[in-house]
Amino acid sequence: MALIVKKFGGSSVATPDKMRAIVQRVLKGKQEGDKIVIVVSAMGDTTDELVSLAKQITSKAYGREMDMLLSTGEQVSIALMAMAFQEAGQKAISFTGAQAGIKTSDAFNKGRILELEPHRIMEALDEGNVVVVAGFQGITGHGDITTLGRGGSDTTAVAIAGAIHADVCEIYTDVDGVYTSDPRVVPNAQKMKEITYGEMLEMAKLGAGVMQPRAVEMGSRFSVPIHVRSTFSEDEGTMIQEVCSMEIKQYLIRGVASDKNVAKITVLGIPNQPGYAYKIFSTLADHHVDVDMIVQSVRVAKEGVTDITFTIARTELPAAKDILNHLREEMPVEDILVDDKMAKVSIVGAGMAGHPGIAAGMFGVLGDNHINIEIISTSEISITCLIGEESVDTAVKAIHAHFFDEH
Repeated sequence: MALIVKKFGGSSVATPDKMRAIVQRVLKGKQEGDKIVIVVSAMGDTTDELVSLAKQITSKAYGREMDMLLSTGEQVSIALMAMAFQEAGQKAISFTGAQAGIKTSDAFNKGRILELEPHRIMEALDEGNVVVVAGFQGITGHGDITTLGRGGSDTTAVAIAGAIHADVCEIYTDVDGVYTSDPRVVPNAQKMKEITYGEMLEMAKLGAGVMQPRAVEMGSRFSVPIHVRSTFSEDEGTMIQEVCSMEIKQYLIRGVASDKNVAKITVLGIPNQPGYAYKIFSTLADHHVDVDMIVQSVRVAKEGVTDITFTIARTELPAAKDILNHLREEMPVEDILVDDKMAKVSIVGAGMAGHPGIAAGMFGVLGDNHINIEIISTSEISITCLIGEESVDTAVKAIHAHFFDEH
């Protein structure tokens, strides 16, 4: 007997035939007494098609109405999937995010799960149902539908697994696990059998698209083992968990990640006085614009003035420009420079702590390939360099070769 949450993404449920294949796979592996929750995304490219429809109506960002629109994609998936289980002779019931008890913040398009009351899910499981839940969505305290941002179905699945104390959360996708780098860029990237929550969280934050960072964070918080595996293969995938085997610990570097959705903003000539940096970043935060790398430099030649450079997701650039232009009216600023052709390349590994040669190795590889580093950011288990977008694939291949091909 096991309590299992299985998440299937858009490509996995793109057609009725693929849904029937999932039903057969789930029922084939189901042991007597197993209780199973299925979390699904919208079919295929449905979400993109809905976004395109909205753009034909308006170029403005109507957050609430956009979430009302986008949440319909998953509603189609859950109904069809529940019908497919019923046709195969298995009791099943579908729930929207709201019906599944998922309460979120009121940040439209990027809601955060605040609370999950799974009593309705548990009741349906106890009645012998496979429970099919809409990923990517929840409901606010005011009753408004919210979506959780790209990849939000991962977060839904892990949150449900945590709330019902599931034995494992299986994330089915079109890749067969987590690799040391993107196999489309590095053909000889290696699939990992295991990775810690901390390492996977860094990889996800830094551009590895296989998991949404908040999903990994939630898995760590509730100690939910996450198994990333392929929809189209029976092979074992990658386990994300708290502790990895001794064999894994020999590796100083676990992966090389990259992110092309990056813009760099430099605010020039701010008074070098308390409160001005706070004003900039608190205003961006109030408008839900996430800031990543930050560098402040004081000009020696012109005392009393400082420049601040930071990075954001390129998709948030219009909102950030709007906010900063308004701020210029409230505080002295010489100029605002924007570069939307940037990218990040990162190395991740819990084993790098206490090994100073790791950073030097990465910088040396970039130098040998004539790639300029604009900003460097570090954590205990990662080093990230901001570079030009045109150089990122070259950087990833060279760094991966340096750390993996030599060992």
